[in-house]
Amino acid sequence: MTLSDNPLLSTSGLPKFNEILSEHIEPAITRLLEEATHKLEELETNLQPTWKGLIEPIDVMGLPFEYSWGPIGHLLNVMNTEDLRKAHEVMQPKVVEFSLRIGQSKPIYDGLLSIREGPEWRRLDDAQKRAIDLKIRDAKHAGVGLKGVEKERFNEISKRLSQLKTDFSNHVLDATKAYELIISDKGDTEEWPDTLRQLSSMGYNKEKETEVSTPEDGPWRITLEAPSVVPFLRHSRNRDQREEIYRVYVSRADKGELDNSPLILEILKLKNEKAKLLGYDTYADLSLASKMAPDVNSVQKMFTELFEASKPYQLKEYAELGELAKESGQVEQFMQWDISFWSERLKEKRFQFTDDELRPYFPMPKVLEGMFGLAEYLFGVKINESGDEFNGWHDDVQFFDVQEDGEKIASFYLDAYSRPGDKRGGAWMDSCLSRRIVEGDLRLPVVYLNANGTPPVGDRPSLMSFGEVLTLFHEFGHGLQGMLTTVDYADVSGISGVEWDAVETASQFMENWCYHEPILRSFSGHWETGEPLPDDLVQKLLDAKVYMAGSAMVRQLEFGMTDIELHSTYDPEGPIHPFEVHRKIAERTQVLEPLNDDHFLCAFSHIFAGGYAAGYYSYKWAEVLSADLYSAFESAGLENHDAIKELGMKVRDSFLAVGGGVDPMKVFKDFMGREPSTEALLRHNKLL
Repeated sequence: MTLSDNPLLSTSGLPKFNEILSEHIEPAITRLLEEATHKLEELETNLQPTWKGLIEPIDVMGLPFEYSWGPIGHLLNVMNTEDLRKAHEVMQPKVVEFSLRIGQSKPIYDGLLSIREGPEWRRLDDAQKRAIDLKIRDAKHAGVGLKGVEKERFNEISKRLSQLKTDFSNHVLDATKAYELIISDKGDTEEWPDTLRQLSSMGYNKEKETEVSTPEDGPWRITLEAPSVVPFLRHSRNRDQREEIYRVYVSRADKGELDNSPLILEILKLKNEKAKLLGYDTYADLSLASKMAPDVNSVQKMFTELFEASKPYQLKEYAELGELAKESGQVEQFMQWDISFWSERLKEKRFQFTDDELRPYFPMPKVLEGMFGLAEYLFGVKINESGDEFNGWHDDVQFFDVQEDGEKIASFYLDAYSRPGDKRGGAWMDSCLSRRIVEGDLRLPVVYLNANGTPPVGDRPSLMSFGEVLTLFHEFGHGLQGMLTTVDYADVSGISGVEWDAVETASQFMENWCYHEPILRSFSGHWETGEPLPDDLVQKLLDAKVYMAGSAMVRQLEFGMTDIELHSTYDPEGPIHPFEVHRKIAERTQVLEPLNDDHFLCAFSHIFAGGYAAGYYSYKWAEVLSADLYSAFESAGLENHDAIKELGMKVRDSFLAVGGGVDPMKVFKDFMGREPSTEALLRHNKLL
């Protein structure tokens, strides 16, 4: 194989996913790093402190990595293999080293300062100025001001943290994959929804490479993947099995070769040391220096407001669950593995419907049709499956174009279904190709939308739970911010450069529309007959929106509080283990006494393998922003179509168009005419 045949060296069109092999990685990335290092040395020697002389060459230097290192990272998330991991592991330290080399370049840093202080500055537009400001800030955070031993140690830490994050994520994936509960007794499945029977039968046959299992007679395979474990805990009447799977789920990756607890300690120690090297007291201070929230106290203030409003409702909700369990004959003490089960029974009793009754009305194609219709209504764009050739990484993958006035302005991949073992859990959006100018021409943005929804079975499409619908709208909101950007500078285009605690605003804003009745009707229809969702189910679904809202709010606050505590007041060099930090917070936030073997931190990938360290609060921070933003539409009158379209375009032209090119607090204040308030979020959840 020659380098000219290597698909990772292409820098035009779309990435060639179905041609990428693990053996392509080392030669391609080695070549690209050599070329980029040469360009960097040339730039540092002949640097011109202007936009054209400095920013554009840096941008060009990063372009080949969008077509190579970016797709490799994506494949690790969606088609993970041992060979891919090994190849990635070999090159990762070298990529991190090069990234640090750019970030710590004194000539580049001095050049950036010269632009900011020079005559060209006033001729640059706001997005260009912000791109330069962010580069200066990021250079400081990359250690540009460090020298000698401190710089050496900082770089060691950065490389080690990068590896630890990958290891943490792989451990969670492998621990999730390693467990199965095989159920052979048909009696244990009597209350199961049909989708769980079908999914667990199909999963059994696939894993065992057989055809012996049927949805009606089993055997059935339950796993720790969300489409399996979540409905199992909600519907299994076998309490012993619920306990087993719950305990395994909350202790994933906490033992043996996959034990993440030593990784957690090392990550926290290294992040703390890194922050101190950069002159910050704690890692939380470093993290918040690049966020919308001004300081830890502001985050704690939001937590306190939401916690005090929600806690009384949580206590009331748990009392109702315990009462129902007792009335229904449960004599055992009410425990954690009872929560989902009795919560589902109370929901059925109160609202007279089950998730499985709803699923036939939410086939994936219909949901997509309604979701795309909402994008057209609010933002004036049309979305259709693309006619262009594309190389996907799996047969599940679809590719769509976004058009305005008949002209393509963006595209996206959709990988919607769960693939246990190959694909990481959860749902996420990521940028594939950012909007930017390449050799004088505008390159349109392309993004990935990934989820772990219920897969199709046979000829039947994916029948989605309402929770899966909300998740899809959420990721689509992220995607819209990536695709409807009008900024041509990659550093601040789309979601790039958007403060982490503002980046969830667009995603959560889109979720709100799922509860607006006309929109709900637009994405529902029976998969076989096309019959609309019956009026009584529509009303019940809307009524159920705030069911267990207090508990849901406090649960998210528990995660956010734990994250902030671990990265601010907690001393990772001290005698207290992170598990104890979480337990103390859980004693305040949970109604039941926390389990000793609840080591959920070992699978808390958001903060230990993702970008949410001292940033998990961002979900609630942005939820406050998005609820407040949606309240502007409520004030205008949700049935006032002209006003809604006008406001929708205003959102597009501000929150979505400017990307990271304008400070998000300025965008919010310009739109709303005031500071954000928690009132709308609490009102929407009936927690006032």
